[in-house]
Amino acid sequence: MAILNRILTNICSDKLAETKFFYTKLFDFNVDYDSDWFIHLVSKDKNLELGIIDRSNDLVPIEFQNSPQGVYITFVVENADELFAIAESEKFEIISRPMDTVYGQRRLLLKDPNGLLVDISSPIKDFKF
Repeated sequence: MAILNRILTNICSDKLAETKFFYTKLFDFNVDYDSDWFIHLVSKDKNLELGIIDRSNDLVPIEFQNSPQGVYITFVVENADELFAIAESEKFEIISRPMDTVYGQRRLLLKDPNGLLVDISSPIKDFKF
């Protein structure tokens, strides 16, 4: 078994600038690298990373250059309602408003500029199963 050193999620995109704005507006990402084919975002504490790559780049196999399907990305934050307010003010596409779940999370669903489903969840204080 290999030792895991790092995990980096890359989003294939036709809209690099819009996607960078979406993720840096909502989350505490700084732009670590920015080019016309790849953007690397790193959280301010440097523990989390997100890549945005031009979907037509040669590094992306042609059969994977389509819109995302069957996958979504979850971000756990302190307060999903605060991000909902940002999403509303920026006119980001809201799939569902924040609501409490049966498993103790307050959950908001957005669609990023590439059609990727983004789940933003925050733990419900003092929740008990």
